[in-house]
Amino acid sequence: MIDLKQADQLFKRKPGNSLLGLALDGSRLEGVLVRRTNGSVEIKKTFNVSLSLDPLTAEVELVGREIRNQLDAAQIRERWCAVSLPLNWALTLTVKLPEIPDEDVDDFLHIEAERGFPYGPDELMVAHSCFQAGGEKFATLVAIPREQVARLESVLHAAQLRPVTFSLGMTALQPAGTEQGRGTLALLPGETSIGMQFTCGGGVAVLRTLDGAYEQTAAGPELQVEQVAREIRITMGQLPPDVRGAVGRLRVFGRTEMAQELAEELESRAPSHGLRVEHVREHGAEEHGIKIPSGTPVSPALSLAVRRLAGQPGMEFLPPKISAWKQFTERYSSGKLAYASVGAGAVVLIVLVAFMVQQIVLWQWEARWKRIEPKVTELSAIRGQIRQYRPWYDESVRTLSILKRITEAFPEDGAVSAKTIELRLPATVTCTGTALSRDALIKALDRLGAATNEVAEVHIEGTRGSAPLEFTFNFQWTGGNRL
Repeated sequence: MIDLKQADQLFKRKPGNSLLGLALDGSRLEGVLVRRTNGSVEIKKTFNVSLSLDPLTAEVELVGREIRNQLDAAQIRERWCAVSLPLNWALTLTVKLPEIPDEDVDDFLHIEAERGFPYGPDELMVAHSCFQAGGEKFATLVAIPREQVARLESVLHAAQLRPVTFSLGMTALQPAGTEQGRGTLALLPGETSIGMQFTCGGGVAVLRTLDGAYEQTAAGPELQVEQVAREIRITMGQLPPDVRGAVGRLRVFGRTEMAQELAEELESRAPSHGLRVEHVREHGAEEHGIKIPSGTPVSPALSLAVRRLAGQPGMEFLPPKISAWKQFTERYSSGKLAYASVGAGAVVLIVLVAFMVQQIVLWQWEARWKRIEPKVTELSAIRGQIRQYRPWYDESVRTLSILKRITEAFPEDGAVSAKTIELRLPATVTCTGTALSRDALIKALDRLGAATNEVAEVHIEGTRGSAPLEFTFNFQWTGGNRL
C-alpha cells in the first residue's frame, strides 16, 4: 500500500550538496557558490556586482534578467539559493516574556507583534530570538513586510532561481548562542549603512542599522566615526542594565577599507564601554561545524549558505510553500477517500438543495435591503462628513506642540535653523534645515530628545556640507505617553 504523504516527497526536489549564497545590500549583490563534501565546503565561484535596477521598484522581469545575466557572466548554473535580506528591511521589537509555559510563547509573541508593529499580522513575516538577562527572559521580534519578500521571491523566480531560505546575513555572521561568557556587539559595514547586532544570553537583544554612518563627499563615502560611536553609546544606554553589562566584546566584520578604519577608530573608544575590539577579516577554520578553506574573506552570503548546508536553523522569512499534491493528500488520505466515494451521490443532491435555499435567502435579503437602502445612504453621507471634518476639531493641537518643542530645542542665535517640518502618520516628524556646525546640530538634537518626554527616537537621516551644514532628521512624537 502506497503512503500518499510519503509519495509527496518523491515529486518534491530538494537542494543537494551545492548551494548559491546571495546577499543584497543596497545596489550591491554578493554571491558565492559553495559545495559541501563530507565535513568541509569548497568555494566554487564568487562574484560581487552592482545592480542598476532596484528589486523593489523596477519591473520584476527586468531585475530578474539582470541578475540572470550576472550569474551567467560568473558561469553559475546553480538554481537553489540562500538569500540574505537587507537589514534595513527589518522592523524590530523587544518584549519581556512573562512566566508562561513554553507552548504558549508563540501565541504571546504573535499578540505582541500585532500590537507593536505598524502593520497587520498578515502583512509581515515575523521571526523571533529569545535571550536571558538578569534572571529574566526577553524576546526580540524581527519582522519584514510580506510584500517585499514576495516581490524579491518573484525577482528570483524571474532569474531562474529557487530560494530555500530568506534570512539576515548579520545573524548568520554572528549567530546567537555562540558567545563564550559575555555577549557581543557586532558591526557590519555595508554600502550605505552599518548593521548593528547585540547578542547575549543565547539570543539577539538588538538588531538595527546605523543610517548616518557615512557622509557622501566628492571622494566617496566618508566614515562618521563620532556618529557611529554616539549611536553605540545611545543604543547601549537604552539596554537594560543586565543586558548592557553582559556585552564584553565588539566585533567588526569585513575586509574593506571602511571596516578597517571603523575597527581602528573604535579600538580607542571601546574600552570606555568595557568592550574589547576584534576585527574579523576571515572565516574561522571550522565555522558552523564545517571546515572552511583557510583565508576565506568574511561574507554574509557564505555564512548563510554554510549554515543552511550544515542544517543549522536561523531566522526564517521565506513564506512556506504547500504543494497541490500535499493539499490533495491531506484532504483525501487514508479512509477519507473511501468516504468521499460513498458520499458522492449524496453531495450532488445536497448541493442542489443548498443552491435553492441560498436563492430563497437572497430574495429575502434583497427585499430587506430595499427597505433600508435610503437610510443607509443618508448615514454613509453623514459618516463621510465626520471623517472629513474630524481633524478640525482635534483639541490636542499636536502640530503647534511639535513646533513649540522644536523651537525650544533650537538655539536662539540662529546656529541651527529649520527649512521644512513634515508630520507623517502616525507620529513621525521629519525636519530639514541648516546648521553652522555639526556640534551645534548635535547639541540641538540632544536638547530636543532630553527636554521633554514627548519626543523619542531622534535620528539623523542625512547631512551634506560642512559650513553651513544641511541636515535632515526625524523623531517620534509621543505626546507625553512614552512607555
